[in-house]
Amino acid sequence: MFKAFIQKRLEKYVQKYFAKHPEVKLVVVVGSVGKTSSKNAVATILSQRYRIRMHDGNLNTEFSAPSTMLGITYPDSIRNPVAWLRVFAAARRRVAEPADVDVVIQELGTDHPGDIASFGRYLKPDLAIVTAVTPEHMEFFGTIEAVAKEELSVSSYAKYTLINRDDVDGVFADFETNPNFSTYGTTGAAEYRLETSDFNPDDGYVCNVIAPEFPEQFPVNIKVLGDHSVRSVVAGVAVAARFGLTPDEIRRGVDKIRPVPGRMNMLKGLGGTTVIDDTYNSSPAAAEAALRTLYSFDGVSQRIAVLGDMRELGDTSKAEHEKLATFCDGSLLAWVVTVGHEMEKYFTPVARQRGCQVKNCRTAIEAAEFVRGVTEPGAVVLVKGSQNTIYLEEAVKLLIENSEDVQLVRQSDSWRSTKEKYFAQFY
Repeated sequence: MFKAFIQKRLEKYVQKYFAKHPEVKLVVVVGSVGKTSSKNAVATILSQRYRIRMHDGNLNTEFSAPSTMLGITYPDSIRNPVAWLRVFAAARRRVAEPADVDVVIQELGTDHPGDIASFGRYLKPDLAIVTAVTPEHMEFFGTIEAVAKEELSVSSYAKYTLINRDDVDGVFADFETNPNFSTYGTTGAAEYRLETSDFNPDDGYVCNVIAPEFPEQFPVNIKVLGDHSVRSVVAGVAVAARFGLTPDEIRRGVDKIRPVPGRMNMLKGLGGTTVIDDTYNSSPAAAEAALRTLYSFDGVSQRIAVLGDMRELGDTSKAEHEKLATFCDGSLLAWVVTVGHEMEKYFTPVARQRGCQVKNCRTAIEAAEFVRGVTEPGAVVLVKGSQNTIYLEEAVKLLIENSEDVQLVRQSDSWRSTKEKYFAQFY
C-alpha cells in the first residue's frame, strides 16, 4: 500500500509538471539493449541547443522514473516516510517554478509484461525511441514476440516513435500501433541513417548523415567502438534532426560523444595490451556484437574474450549460451575465458567444438589472473558479462593501467560492499 501511494503521488506530480510546462519536451527510450548509450547520445547532441535533464544512471522503473524526470533526488531508503515528504515538497516546488530545462530524456525499463504500457497512465512523450528487440527477462516474457509487444507498446501513448531498423525485426511491425513513426539505423532502408566511410580503432568512424530534414548529407566523426554503438549515435542524430538542430550543431554534438563506462570502452591495458570494457551487462545480441567488434581488430598479436554468464534468459539460457558459442571462432580467438555456471555448462562444450581454447574460472578475479598470464604485447582483450555475481569490472580493474581518468561500473560504496561479501566466499 505504501509503495502504491508513493507511486501515484509521484505520477501526479509528473503530470502536473508537464501540464504546467507544455514547452518542455519529453523523450523516452525503451528497448532490450542500448538504452543508456542512446539516451546519452540524445542528450549530448541536443545539449548543443537545449537545456537537458537526464539522469546518468538507470533509474528507469515505474517507481524511480518519476523522480528522475522531475530532477529530484531518489531517496536512499524508499521506506522512510520523512524522506518522501521531502521528495513531495521538492516536487511541488518543481511544478510551481519556471521550467529549468527544455527537454527531459528518460529511460523506461521493463521486467514483466505490461511494465512499458503502464507508463502511459501518466506520460505522453513527444518522442519515443525503441532501441532493440532481443531476448531479455525471458523467464517472464517467454517468447521474443512477447518482448517485441512489450517494447513497442510505447508507441500507443507516444506522439511520435523512432524505431531502430537494424535491431527491431520487421516481422514485429504489427505491434507498432501508431502511424506516426520513422526508422533509424545503419541499413539503407532506414529514413535516418549513418553510412560509414572510414574506421580505425583510434579515431573511430567517419560517417555521412542522411535524414529527411536535410537535403544534403554531411559527415560526422564518431568516437565509439562497435557498429552497435554507432546505432546509438544514429538515435541521437535522428532526434536532433526532428528537434530542429542544424548540421553544424549535430556535428559538434556527435564529436563530444564518448562511450559510457562499462559499454565498449577501449582502455589501455597492462604490458602494451588493449582492454575493451563492456562489463555493464550482457545479453545474446550485445555479446555477439561485442565479439564482432573484437574480430574487426587487424594486426594484433592476440584476441582474447573474457565472457560471463548472460542472465535473465529463463528457459532459453541453454540455447542462447550455445548459440553464442557458435559465434566464437578458434581461428580468431587465442583464448576464451569464462566466468559463471551457465558459460561453463552450456557455452564451453560448443566453443571447444569450434576450435576455441577455453578456460573456465570461478570468479572475475581468477579470470583476470589467468589472462595476465597468457597475454602478449599487442593483445586485445574483450571483457563482457552480466552484473550480479559476475562482476567482470573487477577483472578489468586488474588488466588495465591504473588511471584516475578511468571510470568503471559498480564502484560505489554500496556496490563495493556487496562485491566484497561475494568474493569473500572464494578467497
